[in-house]
Amino acid sequence: MKELEARIKKDGRVLGADVLKVDSFLNHQVDPVLMQKMGQEFYEYFKTKPITKILTVESSGIAPAVMTGLAFQKPVVFARKHKSITMNNDMYVADVYSFTKKTANKISISKNFLNSQDHVLIIDDFLANGQAVSGLTDIIQQSQATLEGIGIVIEKTFQKGRQLIDQQNIPILSLARIKAFKDGQVVFEEE
Repeated sequence: MKELEARIKKDGRVLGADVLKVDSFLNHQVDPVLMQKMGQEFYEYFKTKPITKILTVESSGIAPAVMTGLAFQKPVVFARKHKSITMNNDMYVADVYSFTKKTANKISISKNFLNSQDHVLIIDDFLANGQAVSGLTDIIQQSQATLEGIGIVIEKTFQKGRQLIDQQNIPILSLARIKAFKDGQVVFEEE
């Protein structure tokens, strides 16, 4: 998605060898117009799939997931990273390690919102090492739902996340694919 790539080049900041900060439009301050266009891109790619639910992890995946849900006219369910006092033990739970934050989290989704009748599209902000997608996939398997595809806003192809997905033959669309960070600049994969 050329508009997203242009925004990454304009407003993204490379930190070190493998971190891209996009907090001015994606994961702190959110550009709703860009989110809506991304949701439409995911819809166009996956619209032939019988999607019943959009699934993501809180919190940075919520904005693109909601816009995708709007395009599909389907509910969005987000896995929580922290258990609230209103949540009971009737949950699907998976472990997810964040390399950016250097923390492990248990993510959870209420069994009320995901079941064997569901056909799920995962939407997430980043694909790097594949931990969030792996955790969501684990939850989908626990629920016996069907994983129909994965939509990623920004993929870092120089990390192993895509390989994990490709081994499972899951349809995937990444709107921006980054090959490398070079001299503080983003280098995108060629079309």
